[in-house]
Amino acid sequence: MRFDLFVLPFTIGVAYFLLQLIIRYSNWIYSIPLKDKYKIGRSIFSLRTLSAFKEIIAESLLHISIFKRNKLLGYMHMSLALGWFLLIIGGALESRYYSGTHLNPPYYPIFFKFFLAQEHAFPFETYSLPNFFHIMMDALLLFVLSGVVLAWVKRKKKKWFGMHKTTSHSTFDKVAITALWFIFPLRLLAESFTCAETGLGSFLTNSVGNFLNLFLPASALAYPFWWLYSIALCVFLIALPFSRYMHIFTEVLFIFFKNWGIKTRKTVSGFEKMQIYSCSRCGLCVDACPIYANSQEKDVIPAYFFRDYRAKRNITRVKQIISKTAFECLECGKCQEVCPVHIEVNNVRTAVRAQVTNKYPLQYAFPNPKTSRKPDVIYFAGCMGHLTPAVKQAVEGILRHAKVNYHFLDKNGSICCGRPMSLAGQYKAAQDLMMKNKEMILHLEAKTLVTSCPICYKIFKEEYRLSLEILHHSEYFSRLLDEKKITLKTASNSAIAYHDPCELGRGTRVFEAPRKVLQQVGTVVESEEHAENSICCGGSVGSIGLASQTKRDITLQALHKLTVSQPDCVATACPLCKKTFAKLSPVPVKDIAELLYEKLEIIEEPVGKKYVVEHL
Repeated sequence: MRFDLFVLPFTIGVAYFLLQLIIRYSNWIYSIPLKDKYKIGRSIFSLRTLSAFKEIIAESLLHISIFKRNKLLGYMHMSLALGWFLLIIGGALESRYYSGTHLNPPYYPIFFKFFLAQEHAFPFETYSLPNFFHIMMDALLLFVLSGVVLAWVKRKKKKWFGMHKTTSHSTFDKVAITALWFIFPLRLLAESFTCAETGLGSFLTNSVGNFLNLFLPASALAYPFWWLYSIALCVFLIALPFSRYMHIFTEVLFIFFKNWGIKTRKTVSGFEKMQIYSCSRCGLCVDACPIYANSQEKDVIPAYFFRDYRAKRNITRVKQIISKTAFECLECGKCQEVCPVHIEVNNVRTAVRAQVTNKYPLQYAFPNPKTSRKPDVIYFAGCMGHLTPAVKQAVEGILRHAKVNYHFLDKNGSICCGRPMSLAGQYKAAQDLMMKNKEMILHLEAKTLVTSCPICYKIFKEEYRLSLEILHHSEYFSRLLDEKKITLKTASNSAIAYHDPCELGRGTRVFEAPRKVLQQVGTVVESEEHAENSICCGGSVGSIGLASQTKRDITLQALHKLTVSQPDCVATACPLCKKTFAKLSPVPVKDIAELLYEKLEIIEEPVGKKYVVEHL
């Protein structure tokens, strides 16, 4: 017998879920730009596909990234994902072995113990291979059940799993997770009651079944529990497309497309929606977010931001719901750093900003870039560089000291690099601005562009597509020190707490060069949260709508972490960070350029020396 009425709920749930999956996958793939579709076609039959499978095994099944953060949390996720996957594979192999055919109904492996009991007379003959299958399937079921138990424990003992906060559930989340928590215990009971009568199980199902049979009528309870197991699967599968668990299937598609070379664009198309739906709301971004830590404002966190976007499919409703929270984010990238799915959170959020923001006509006056001769190096201070005059003066002093043939591009009139407008979703205005800046830069025919601002540095490297070398001033100073073009006084014993700016550290992975420079002028003291885990200063240009008090609280939190060891000064490599910290810091705050400039053996007089390219 290969059919029973109790399989209908499961079958209906599978059919509904597959229909939802086909509709969503089709819509996402259809909305991907044509050039990306060509790229996918060229990449499917290449090593990129093998790389995608490798990442799927590592992240979707084994959850390596989560393991690195907390072993217990990693095991919990792995036991549920890998365990359930292996149960399905094992069930398919087991059912094919017994049936002797590859054409079994899809529900047959899921309810195999029931059908096996119906198809064989008792006592059941014992063979070595059937015993192996029974042992394997019991072991896999126990593996999954251990994950379910840990999921229950995690709700009450978050700190055991390395988490202080977890995300709250939507209605569909609650329905799906309740069904998920019942699925495997119900499977255990259904199989155990069946095995108590037939002996078709192994160490787990036989033992549980024999124990329950001591005080319960196993033969009478087996069939009702197969119904309950089927119903639990049905409820989970119907709720799944509208719950956090949609990430299980969307993440796989996202990994393939990412490995095939598809990049996040500046509009919300299919690939961006894949990332939004790949968010599992695991909660790791909750602890990472400095806004939530200081204001308990949860809607700005990616887990909730993506949830709201997913819940409101009409663009008018999207604008009403998320236009506020889309612009409160600092875009510091700390959530992106801890995301186990590796969603490009910042890029997706700015794409959403472009979707909900208004377009404004913007006009600028541009400085004249002409010079009497061609420089080797262009220095670009940027908006924030001009708002912190000591930084740009120090940079110029160091360049003169090293006898660098440079041109200060925006000395007589600063112009924005375009990144603040890009972060605000004003892509067209940003592109117009960048094109004009690019013309000025290329006109000078320099070999290297140096900027003091990490915000400028990031957009020059990633958006301008310039043919010259682009360096942050900390990287360029490190090179000058290596080439012994800078002569310094003896380093002092001053303790310097270095703050990694978001855009320079997490944004462009520049960690070593700033520390190398600071080691020449003092002793670097690392704070508790540094490098990729560094806390945002709170002054980010990524945030447009965040309350000033919340920004102040974030600044104070970062300063507390930086000054807990009582350093002589706080050093940073970002003019905006310096300006933000200086207002509230209990110790002096200086840019790396200032500290290096103070240690020069011979202090140059500012401006006008022969090594400065004249400005016309």
